[in-house]
Amino acid sequence: MENASARALWGDYLDKHLEHAFVEAPQVVHFCDNGKDANECAELVKKGIKKATSHSLLGLQYRKEPLPKIGDFMVVTDWEGAAQCLVRTTKVHFKPFFSIDEAYARLEGEGDKSLAYWKQVHWDYYTRELEPFGRVPRESMIIVCQEFEMVFRR
Repeated sequence: MENASARALWGDYLDKHLEHAFVEAPQVVHFCDNGKDANECAELVKKGIKKATSHSLLGLQYRKEPLPKIGDFMVVTDWEGAAQCLVRTTKVHFKPFFSIDEAYARLEGEGDKSLAYWKQVHWDYYTRELEPFGRVPRESMIIVCQEFEMVFRR
């Protein structure tokens, strides 16, 4: 783990949870593709409001990133890379974009927590994410819905 802030947070967690001493080091992530949204999402996670994130399967495949798995740890950082908290994946499921529902939109905890808000901001994000690969989002594209719980913060 290259990020010193994330490494320190992970170490503080392990000091209290030796049962996880031999698990794979957590992925270090920030949400979104800009500072304002990334910092806002990190705060929502710390407050226990944001409990999910949504990847496009195509985006993960093009970037050659692994699929999330139940039990995975992630250090959530702000845009600048400062570790904010540690989360652990509790559920992963795959859904077409068109089948995302209100309940899942609320789990993401962003904006007004409505499905309309979720669809608009995610469509815009997926458009920016896929554009470098010459692709565009579609209603039928598969979304990797990752639910998590915050397990540690300073």
